Amino acid sequence: MSSQGEAPKRPTVDAAEANLGRTVANLWQYMWPKDRPDLKFRVLLAIGALLLSKVATTLVPFAYKGVIDALNAATPDNTLVMGIAIPLVLVIAYGVGNIFDAGFQQLRDVLFASVGQNAVRKLALQTFEHMHRLSLRFHLSRRTGGLSRVIERGTKGIEAIVRFTMLNTAPTFVEFAIAAVIFIVFFGVSYLGVLVVTIWLYMWFTIAASNWRIAIRRDMNESDTDANGKAIDSLLNFETVKYFANEKMEATRFDASMAKYEKSAIRIWTSLGFLNFGQALIFYIGTVVIMVMGGIGVMNGQLTLGDFVLLNTFLMQIYRPLNFIGFVYREIRQGLTDIEEMFKLLDREPEVQDKPGAKALAITGPVIRFENVHFHYDADRPILKGVSFEVPAGKTIAVVGPSGAGKSTISRLLYRFYDVIEGKVTIDGQDLRDITQQSLRASIGMVPQDTVLFNDTIEYNIRYGRPDATQEEVRKAAELAQIGHFIDRLPKGYDTQVGERGLKLSGGEKQRVAIARTILKGPPILILDEATSALDSKTEEEIKSALDLVSANRTTLVIAHRLSTIVNADEIIVLRDGQIAERGNHIQLLQQAGLYANMWNRQREASEVEELVRRVANDPFVKRGAPAAE
Repeated sequence: MSSQGEAPKRPTVDAAEANLGRTVANLWQYMWPKDRPDLKFRVLLAIGALLLSKVATTLVPFAYKGVIDALNAATPDNTLVMGIAIPLVLVIAYGVGNIFDAGFQQLRDVLFASVGQNAVRKLALQTFEHMHRLSLRFHLSRRTGGLSRVIERGTKGIEAIVRFTMLNTAPTFVEFAIAAVIFIVFFGVSYLGVLVVTIWLYMWFTIAASNWRIAIRRDMNESDTDANGKAIDSLLNFETVKYFANEKMEATRFDASMAKYEKSAIRIWTSLGFLNFGQALIFYIGTVVIMVMGGIGVMNGQLTLGDFVLLNTFLMQIYRPLNFIGFVYREIRQGLTDIEEMFKLLDREPEVQDKPGAKALAITGPVIRFENVHFHYDADRPILKGVSFEVPAGKTIAVVGPSGAGKSTISRLLYRFYDVIEGKVTIDGQDLRDITQQSLRASIGMVPQDTVLFNDTIEYNIRYGRPDATQEEVRKAAELAQIGHFIDRLPKGYDTQVGERGLKLSGGEKQRVAIARTILKGPPILILDEATSALDSKTEEEIKSALDLVSANRTTLVIAHRLSTIVNADEIIVLRDGQIAERGNHIQLLQQAGLYANMWNRQREASEVEELVRRVANDPFVKRGAPAAE
């Protein structure tokens, strides 16, 4: 399945209105996979086992009838064969028939297990890949916990629908048809009429009550998604919760969502009790009517005692699949409700897509060029207003400016997380909209301000830059990023777990891991997006030397907050209100005595104060306590 370009064909289901037939049609590609002849063969075997099970189910009541009639006719004068052998054989046949029924049903489930699980896996993978194709804007507006819950419920719903529709619903109607023929042949049209009315009322009530319960199910799903989203959000921000001692507030928010879930869940179980009782009431009223008719038939001599037992046995056998049909319909409707949000996600088109026939990026320089770029996240608030500049091959260009000037937007446009509104961004003359996203991002290395690591080992996080790298290459990258010595001193070395989002490492350590990851990737283009702004001055100096190493001879774009990190840049671009206010190297911009010089002076004063505070704090004379001045 391609991870880019045109999205693969997928089911499009409006779960609120979908019927069973439409659902089966949309999911048929997963129940009968074209590329898996082994699974197709399993489907055929499962259907065969199911049909054999239905044959056994149909024959069992006749064996039971024969036993009753034989025992009822037995007298002390009967021969041994008539008195003992025939009933014994029929009892054995009854037991064998039930064993065959149960065995073939279990064989059916075993054979179909791989088919159902393959369908779940393919749809889960398709949803996972689709989530990665969706734009950054989408993910910034979604709660991770809620999104994972939607996918979890959706995959479970798919499994229920695939299993129940494929192996239970259609064969059950076949069983009804067989029962109808038997009722006409053995008991007459009047018995069949009562049976048909009973089944029709049963199905009508089941569908009506289940549809009523769907709204309740949706409310419960929304509450569940909201509660899970708040729980994950709170746990991801564990430290922030502790900083403000807001555990009680978080618990209150979570409990409010769970209270809504509790209310909906109680309504679900209450409505289920009403549904189950209504189904039983309808069926057993019909059963009583038919059994009364059968009892009268026995008393009139029209039916034998065995016929009466046969009638009762068939009614009980019909009730099992009929009750199961009710259960299946509830599960399918519930499954449709559960996958509703999942299908909405699958139907959502990515904001940024590759053009049909898009080619891979061809690197020659590389030279990056922004040409009269206009961009906004919201039409009422423009971010970039006609920005034009060039990053020559092998050179370092820095972009600075006040908060909200549009600095980080430039890196997002270069990564093509968004497309420009006007103008264009090119690499070696190739418009980013004309090349594949995969080839573009493979050519760019990023060291972000907020480095988030995977909850795995240090080696895994470094190797993420190039998964096929050797262990020696991973260690070399760590050494170049000046973190190799630190890793070697750890008890588990490169196998040390970094924790959720890398929280077991300090900010400087995480940043070095990110630098090592980028070194290992070895991209021709490098973006440093405020890579040291969250670090103290001492750590910044240590990280800066590693960044200088990784950016050497690479086309580098630096998004800077601390101006001390970009004094050696080939050119510095100063943004203000989405436009280029000044440009030049460090010396030239200081000489202009404009916005850059003002920012530089403020940061220098702040750094001097910070240095003075540090020296005072480390002065042993101050620590001992100097005498007060007179």
